[in-house]
Order: sequence, then C-alpha cells, then structure tokens
Amino acid sequence: MVRNRQPLIPIGAGVFLALLTTAPASAGRLLPSLKSRAPALEATRDPALPSDEQLQLHGARIGEVRIRSHDLFDADLQDDDTALARLANRLHVATRTNTIEDQLLFRSGDPYQPGLLAETARILRDTRYLRDASIRPVAYHDGVVDIEVNTQDVWTFTPGVSFGRSGGANSSGFEIEDLNVFGTGTQLGVGFKSNVDRDSKFISYRDRQLGSSWWELSAAFADNSDGRSTQLELERPFYALDSRWAAGASLLDDARIDSRYDLGEVTDRFVARERQATIYFGGSGGLVDGWAKRRSAGITLDEHRFEAVPGADPTRLLPANRRFIHPWVAMEWVQDDFRTDRNRDQIGRTEDHSLGWHASARLGLASDSFGSDRTAALISGRFSKGLVLSERQTLQFALDADGRLEGGSLRAGLLEAESRYYFRQSPKRLLFLNISASAGTKLDIDQQILLGGDSGLRGYPLRYQAGQGRWLFTAEQRFFTTWYPLQLFNIGAAAFYDMGSTWGRDPLGTGSQGLLRDVGFGLRLGNSRSAMGNVLHLDVAFPLDGDPSIKGVQFLVQTKKSF
Repeated sequence: MVRNRQPLIPIGAGVFLALLTTAPASAGRLLPSLKSRAPALEATRDPALPSDEQLQLHGARIGEVRIRSHDLFDADLQDDDTALARLANRLHVATRTNTIEDQLLFRSGDPYQPGLLAETARILRDTRYLRDASIRPVAYHDGVVDIEVNTQDVWTFTPGVSFGRSGGANSSGFEIEDLNVFGTGTQLGVGFKSNVDRDSKFISYRDRQLGSSWWELSAAFADNSDGRSTQLELERPFYALDSRWAAGASLLDDARIDSRYDLGEVTDRFVARERQATIYFGGSGGLVDGWAKRRSAGITLDEHRFEAVPGADPTRLLPANRRFIHPWVAMEWVQDDFRTDRNRDQIGRTEDHSLGWHASARLGLASDSFGSDRTAALISGRFSKGLVLSERQTLQFALDADGRLEGGSLRAGLLEAESRYYFRQSPKRLLFLNISASAGTKLDIDQQILLGGDSGLRGYPLRYQAGQGRWLFTAEQRFFTTWYPLQLFNIGAAAFYDMGSTWGRDPLGTGSQGLLRDVGFGLRLGNSRSAMGNVLHLDVAFPLDGDPSIKGVQFLVQTKKSF
C-alpha cells in the first residue's frame, strides 16, 4: 500500500553552517566569496608516471598507501580560509583514517590494478559522510607504485527542524542525527516526523562496517500514531565486483493504517500488519572478463494480515490475508562499465553511473508444506543498461517485474519501465527527458498504482489519479551555475513540463481524467557541505488539466537525491 518515504528538508544543518560562515562586513574577511566554483578533489595524474597498462605489464605492486583526509572547509583555498570556517573545522569530528582504510579494496604489496582504485573511489563516494573521493598513483620506483587516497568530509551532525511540501501536503519533523559518529561512519538518529500518513517518533542505527569488516548492521524502531515498526538487518553484501560471497538475515514487523486514494482524497482505510524475515547466502566466481556473476539462495517469510480500522467507517475493500514461506534462488549479472560525470543529476559533485548491463532474476516456491497459506511461484526480475549515443548524449533504461503464479494465472503482477535521456548542451546547461510506465495485473487490494504530485506530476495533488497502470513523461531544462553562496550551496535552476495519465479503473476510484499536464520552474540548491540530503527543490508548478477543484498553482519544497 502507499507508504510515504518523502525525505524532509534538514533546515538545522544549513542554518548551523550558515551561522558559522556569515558575519558583518566590519568583522574583516570572515565571509567567503558568494561567487566561486565548488572545489573538486585533486585527481590529476603526473604525466611522468607510467600508464596503467605499463604498470600492469611490468608487474608493479602497491607500495605506500597515503590517505589525505580533507576537512569540511579546505584552508588551502582562499574562499574557505576564514575564521568561522576554521571554527567549523574544529567543531567537526573528522572521519578516522582507519574508517577509510577499512573500505579500500587494495593493500600494500598487492598487484597494481587500476580497476580496484576506481571501484574503491566509487565505494567511498557512496558514503553519505564524504563529499568526494579520488584515488591516484603518485610515485613509481623499483617496481613499486605509491597510491594517494583523497577524501573530503561533510557536516554530518544535524540538530534541527525539517519541512517539506509536495502535492499540496506538508511534512515536518525534528531530529538529532549523526551520520558519522566519532568519525567511524556509524549512523545514529532520533527524532519526530509528521507527514500525510502518520506521526512518527523514531530511533535508527546503522554501521556499514561492523568491527572493521564488510558486515553491515542496521536497526530502526518507530512508534507511530497508527502503529509501530521494527526493523533489524545483518548483512555482508557483494560489496565489490570481485566479492566472492555474501550472506545476510533481516527482520521486519510493521503495524500501520494504510489508505487508498482517489483525486487526492482518502477513499478507504484498513489496518495492515506486515511481517517479513529472510536469511540467505550467495556465492560468486568474482570479476571475470568484465562480468560479475552471482548466485544466491535463501528462505523468506512474507506475511500480510488486514482488518478494519477500529472505531472508523467500515472498510469498503478489505485485502485478503496472505502468508508465504518460500525457499528461493536468485542470479545476478553485473557488467564492469562505470563512468563519472558532474552537473548531471547533482550540482558540483562527482557522480558515478553505470553504463553496463545489470540484471537479476529470482524464483521462490511457496506451498502449504512449508507453512504457506497457498501454493504459488513468486517471481521477480530486473535489468538496467546505459548507452553512450554521442559525446554529449547518454541514455539509460531499466525494467522491473514482480508477481506470483497462483492457480494457473499471474497475480499481483507489476511491470515498471523507465528511460532517462541526457543531452549535454554546455557545461552549464543540460536537457533531461524521462519517460516511465507501470502496469499491473490482478493486483492485491493493498496495491495501488497512483499518479500525482508526489510521483512526478508536480502540478497536481498527491495521489491524484489511480488506475491499473500509468505513464509519465518529463522534459526538464537544467541550468547549472558557479554561484556558491557562503561556500555551502551550489545553485541551479530548472524549467519543466510533465504529462501523464492512468488507464484502467481503480476499484474505488473515478474514471481516468485523461491526459494531465503541467508546466513550471524552480531553483535547485545542492547541499555540498552537509550529508543531510543532496538537492533541495523549490518548485512552482501550474496544472493545465484536471478537475476544477485543483488549485491553479502548486508550491513544492522537497529534498531529493537528484536534480
């Protein structure tokens, strides 16, 4: 059913850092330049060094590994070298050297493999407590190559309030969160959030590298206005392309009230109790000829139970209970073809994206002999691929499929497809086109395909139109600037056009409203110094269709992972 995962805007981090980097003009040069290019970590290679091919041909081995951790503000840069910026560096707890070392895929004495350097940099950039990371050879002598690892921290401790708005609905909260406790990479948070679905008091914990290993431990507990949620997971994933094994176990116990929507309004409500538990093990032959092929097997409990909401209007459509205990097998194929870019989906950050094939398939068998309440085959598959159409054009597409074969037919079938096109017009301008579609077959009652302000149709209320399928097209002209006020925010802008529609009749919904369109514009603020969110969206959208009750303008304030 609908579960709001919309991130909130962390005001506390921005205000706190702004206070550290602003001062009256009379205080001297305490205020950083308002117009500056965000610095990137030095990754230039000395042209006097042998090429990667030559180093490998000569059997070079890794010698000294030097780790250079840069502060929140770089005192070597004139715009960062202010009294209050230096104070911010002193207050900030820097990432520990051994936290970085634990994530390196190479050690002193290993054969030199440039692919491991690039992959390690991707792993480091994927952490929320590092702004950027680069790795390069810096010296070569007597068959030994020295390596330098450069990283830069972001502000990770955030006491403050949060606010967001999309589809005409507000969300807010207060939380205290640190994504890099004592510089160890451990995440810890506690707070309160309120959105259209529920109020929630929560506490969360995550350690990506338990005891300096590749095991990850995460836990979360939420006491909500409509129930409680408990999650626990221990996993050693396929953390690198050459990883040889993976294993994990997870638990979820979630009780909540779910709603069905039509035209932005609740049409039905029911109590949902979800329990899931999984244990699995996977193996791989590692990276061979540019491909990682992985096999996994496990067993999963997936139970959903439903009842009417006590003391409320009678539930009109109550979903049927279902319980599956099924062993499963899975295959995964990953092609080693990754690229880096800037000013694509982020502002002023190094971005990693895959152009290679990534495919997976999973089959599970449930029967009453395992404790299930029916016999079914649970199937899922996913694949994605990127294409370089020209020097300035790239295309990425993805396809996801889920469902179960039950009683000789496909039930709860959901097929989702997406294609993303990027045309680099100049270093500061990019045209982005996106088309996506979702189609359902004999969906369970608690599944609902929705289209609205919270799913990309920005000029309309959230969860506005429901159906058996939907499609959405977006055209967005993106503008990037070198304006870097207070050395905190990278500034961008966008003009956009959205259009989409649903098809098929939702059991409790009105008929399709036909083609729905909107136009709009907005600002983008890349939060370059804080780990709390990536891009702040401030949008104004104007609906061009829909029923007369829709407001003529929608204001959206959201934090998203991309532009």
